[in-house]
Amino acid sequence: MPTRRPTRSIRIGGVVIGGGAPVSLQSMTNTDTRNVPATLAQIRTLARLGCELIRVAVPDMRAAEALAPISAESPIPVIADIHFDYRLALAAIDAGVAAIRLNPGNLHDEQEIRQVAERAGTAGIPIRVGANSGSVRPALLRELRSSGMTPSEAICEALVRSVLAECAKLEKYGFQAIKVSLKSSGVPETVNACRIFSERSDYPQHIGVTEAGTPGRGIVKSAVGIGTLLLEGIGDTIRVSLTADPVEEVIAGRRILEACALRDAAPEIVSCPTCGRTEIDLIGLANRVETLVHQIKADGKIINLRKIAVMGCAVNGPGEARDADLGLAGGHGKVVVFRFGEILGTFDPDAGFEYLKLEILKNAVPVRDSSLQ
Repeated sequence: MPTRRPTRSIRIGGVVIGGGAPVSLQSMTNTDTRNVPATLAQIRTLARLGCELIRVAVPDMRAAEALAPISAESPIPVIADIHFDYRLALAAIDAGVAAIRLNPGNLHDEQEIRQVAERAGTAGIPIRVGANSGSVRPALLRELRSSGMTPSEAICEALVRSVLAECAKLEKYGFQAIKVSLKSSGVPETVNACRIFSERSDYPQHIGVTEAGTPGRGIVKSAVGIGTLLLEGIGDTIRVSLTADPVEEVIAGRRILEACALRDAAPEIVSCPTCGRTEIDLIGLANRVETLVHQIKADGKIINLRKIAVMGCAVNGPGEARDADLGLAGGHGKVVVFRFGEILGTFDPDAGFEYLKLEILKNAVPVRDSSLQ
């Protein structure tokens, strides 16, 4: 397990952030917030997949008014995403959201910042502030470049200074329940900015690579950036920002946490690469097993297995994967199903998958019935 860097603790609804609490997985709805049923339906779907915090856009007062029923019925804490208009922030707080995302620098004057800080403080909800590489002041970048910094160094330093300045605007009014984010579309800049900030402040960090792109590219960039920081103990909440259905964000985020040993995969699914020895549709079988496990979890069950292996041939089959609770391996157009290296039977591929499926289902139980909870 990575050694976590110490950060102060805040609470978003029932979820503790920072202070050594588990890293939380976040996403954002892409529904029209004013459409309460559609927004709640999407939140429930994401929650079933493991999303623990959800952010919703609040572009106008009609969206702010929709926050009350959304917050009341959401299975996970709701964060209101607000820009420029302090009145939307006040309305969101009154509607009962668990947190707001707002940069004080986007408000017009000190009185607006003070009202938001005081109202959020009274309500006991945190505020997330942040900066990304596209929002830092050009004058600050020029100043840092003139001091001899490289463009990358200047971006990182500008992100850190910008976020600290946002925090100071709230701290001025005694507000301390702050979470921060420092993001760039470049992975090295995101990682280095978060590293620098963690050395200068103990505010909890929300981490991610902004504008990461479509899944094919964005998941790779996010895994490298978020994974690097998590393995260094940096980060208290994460979001994989993708040009895609939020479902893909949550699945990718969960897998990043699992790969960093910050979530139990329950079960881990391993499969070997294909090669010239492969005589079965290994790719198809591996996808079918992943889909099966995903569906079982989405149905509110856990699987009391540590590892499931899907292997292409005898070389990588029951021998190399003998530590798997259950496994399937190909050979001469057939598959064998095994448990801890012991072969349970030999089948045609489709029949072998069905046998494996039954064995997995035997170990699937509702979460409330699990002794592991």
